[in-house]
Parts: sequence; structure tokens; C-alpha cells
Amino acid sequence: MRRLLVALTATALTLAGTGVAAEAAPARVPVSPHRAAPAPGGPGVGDEYYPDYGNSGYDVSHYDVRLRYTPATDRLTGTTTILAKATQDLSRFNLDFLLDVSSVRVNNRPATFAYEGEHELVVTPARTVAAGGALTIVVQYSGVPSTEVGAGYTAWIRTPDGAMAVGQPEIAWWWYPSNDHPTDKATFDVSVSVPDGVEAISNGVMPRPPVRETLGYTRWSWRSLKPQATYLTFLAVGQYDVTTDTSEGGLPIYNAYSQLLTQDFRDAAEASIERTAEITEWEETVFGPYPFEALGGVVAAPNTLGFALENQTRPTYAAGFFRRGSNTAVVVHELAHQWFGDSLALDAWQHIWLNEGFASYAEWLWSEKNDEGTAQEIFDYLYAVNPDDAPIWTTAPADPGVDQLFGDAVYDRGAMALHQLRVTVGDDDFFEILRTWATDNRHGNVSTDEFIALAEKISGQDLDALFDAWIFTPSKPVLDGNPATLVRKAPVAPKSWAKISETHELLHQH
Repeated sequence: MRRLLVALTATALTLAGTGVAAEAAPARVPVSPHRAAPAPGGPGVGDEYYPDYGNSGYDVSHYDVRLRYTPATDRLTGTTTILAKATQDLSRFNLDFLLDVSSVRVNNRPATFAYEGEHELVVTPARTVAAGGALTIVVQYSGVPSTEVGAGYTAWIRTPDGAMAVGQPEIAWWWYPSNDHPTDKATFDVSVSVPDGVEAISNGVMPRPPVRETLGYTRWSWRSLKPQATYLTFLAVGQYDVTTDTSEGGLPIYNAYSQLLTQDFRDAAEASIERTAEITEWEETVFGPYPFEALGGVVAAPNTLGFALENQTRPTYAAGFFRRGSNTAVVVHELAHQWFGDSLALDAWQHIWLNEGFASYAEWLWSEKNDEGTAQEIFDYLYAVNPDDAPIWTTAPADPGVDQLFGDAVYDRGAMALHQLRVTVGDDDFFEILRTWATDNRHGNVSTDEFIALAEKISGQDLDALFDAWIFTPSKPVLDGNPATLVRKAPVAPKSWAKISETHELLHQH
């Protein structure tokens, strides 16, 4: 998740779509007395925190994103082809996007289009689409992403040698049109032409080596074979050293390190990121089989990226995570998200603790495995050092609100809630709950109520009181009938806590 706050500023531009005349008038669709007329899709999916994110009326199965990017000018040109299916009789639909669009075609006919609001591209096809009907949407566009403002800022990150499209909960708007909500996953092809000597890194596997094009450009291609949320689809362009390997289980590994890293940062980053396969194999013993087709990580240039994010198959890390040496804690955290956050995506953003609490608890389990402090010791320390009015207690993890979406309660109290579940149901049931949760919901979307129901089913216990105290109530839970302070003596931090707390100081900043 996000770490290290970076202030992003940009000059606001007025977004204006230009319409394209259709070749023919929309076909007339007979309307039976028992069937409603075709209607517009909605400009959002109804997420309580982000009502205008995503769109209703269709479901995407695949994106083909084909780009050319010039770092010197930050100019991006692209054609994105979207394969989707209408979920209603559809007269028009929305895409989430910010850049200037030159044309839209729907099912091989020019469509009209216009912008409404800051990131809603409204498309009217030449012919209405019946429920269940196929949609092939082709959008051509261009722009300078760092100057486009949406949600009050630009999420496109310029670097000295290129740019990064990495962000949460939004990033797609700045580089490809989409149905931008985790509930509409799809597979992806991402193909990017960049100047010779520059690398372009994205998710998944490379179906072909980079291909030299004319006029001094090379095209890099990436393919994501499993369903992937739009915000987890990323792009890093710049000068990177790319290492490749194959895991013991046969998965390709692609790691990329900015050539702008100083040697001390580079050594610490490699000592962490090059353990990706080892850490993933350990997490498989805890969470079940790894859900994707590739592994890897990307380390950004110093003072550019301001966080880490669990991009599917290839997390991206700010250089700052390695300023004091190697840091496997952050690698454990982001790789745990491949199960909890990526494969198991959120049904709505308010359930973010199902991502962050689980990934944070993975760090505790890694500490326990390496004899650097048990999960119980970390729990005890956190409980003791946080006073009653600390944000970790005054925010309910199951409904943190937009302002605390990446706050202490979501990460640390979320992990504490899982530990209390473990203590209550015992290790056998607890780890069965984790593995069953990851397996039964593989590549799906999940909610808090579904997790509680599974925990009660496997344990055979009524867990309402436990979850009420630890994730639903904005106050410090009572332990063993004793208020507030767990121990009277000064708490002692486990060996691993210095690295975990340093990592979380960066993680919690958004």
C-alpha cells in the first residue's frame, strides 16, 4: 500500500471532449410493453466512499493498451481497446479518463463522446447495445499526463528519466480509459513504445522481447493473464536495470532497479527484492498457492515515488524503504497483498482493512518465523504504547472513512484484530480460515461480512463480540476485563519492531 508522502501539484486544465459525428443514425430498437427502453449506464458503481468511481451498465473482460511515451516532453499517445459485455440494454455508457480523446469507436462504428465532470468520458454508440451484447470500444487519445488534474491532483509521477503510473485508489485515468473500480477486473495487454535505451515495465509476463521500431523507439510488451483491478495495472518508464530469473516453481521473475539509485540504496534494495521468490514460497505455506503467473518488483529512483504499492505480480517500492539497509518487511507486506488485495479485491473501498490488516499481519508472521519477535509480542507492544485517544483506536477499521483510508487503524489495528481472532479460535482454525478465505475467493471480490461469516463457520464460534470490539467500534478494546493499559511496566519492543515501524511510518502516509 501507500507509504512515504509525496506532495503532488499540477496546473488545472479544463477538460473538454470533442464529439465525432456518427456514420448512421442509431438503429431503432423495438420496445415491447414488458421491456424497458435502452438506458444510459451509470457514472459510478455505488461505492460509498467514491460514488463516481467505476461505471455501471457493462462488464470489462480485457484491455489492450497500446502507447507511445516520450520522457523529454511527457507526451503520451495511445489507443486502448476494451472488450466488454453490456449488462443492460445500453444507450450510452461512461469511461473514467482524463486525457484528450480524438476518437471513439464502438462495435466498428464511430461514436459520439463528451466529458462530464473531471473524469467521466460519456460515450454514445451509433447503435444501442442489448443486454448481454458484446462491446468492442476503441479509444484514441493523447496528452501530457502530469498536467491533467483529477480528484484535485495529478497521480502521474514524473521522474528525472521518465514517469510512473502508480497509485491508489486511482491512477488509470491518467494513462488509459477504463471502468475504474476493483469490482470490474479484467486481463491486460500493455504495449509501450519508448526511446531506445529507456525501459518500460508493467505487470505480468513478457510475451515477446522488446522490439526495435523505427525512428529511435523500442516497444515493450507485457501481458496479465489473470483478472486484474485497474488501479493495480501500472507503468514505469525510465532507465532501469532489469534482472530476470525463474522461481523453483517455474514462475518468471522480473525485477527492475532505477539506474539513478546510489550504490548503498541499490545494495539494500537488491538484498530485499531479490528474496521475492523465497518470501512468496513461504507465504504460500501460510496462505495457499500463489494466485498469479509471474513475480517481481520495481524500485523507483530516489525522491520520486512516495509509497509502495502491490501492483499485481510486480510491486513498486519507493527507494526510501531501503535508506537504512535491507527491508524484507515491506517486501513481505506487498507480496501478501498478491493474495489479499489483488487476487481477493475489495467489494467496496470501506473494506480496505481486508487488504492492509492482512498484509500487516503477514509482517508479524515473518517476524515470528525469523525469531525476531512473536505476533503476540508485537500485539502487546502496540496495545501498550497507543493511548486511548490515539487514531488507531478512534477509527473503526471496518469503516475508516476516506480521510483514514490508509491510517493506523486500517493497518495496525486490522492486524491486531486478526491476532485476536487467532488467539480466540486457535492456530489450526485460524490458518485454515486464512487459506480457505484466499482459495474460495480467488480472483474475486470480498467484504468484511463475508470474512466474519467464514471465520464463524470454520471455528464454530459466535465471533460477533470479537469483531464488534476490534473492527467496528471506534474505541480501545478492553482485554481480559482490564481497561486501556495492558502492562504497568514500560513495554519492550520486539527485535523486528524497528524495521516494521519504520516501514509503517511510510505505509500510513497517503
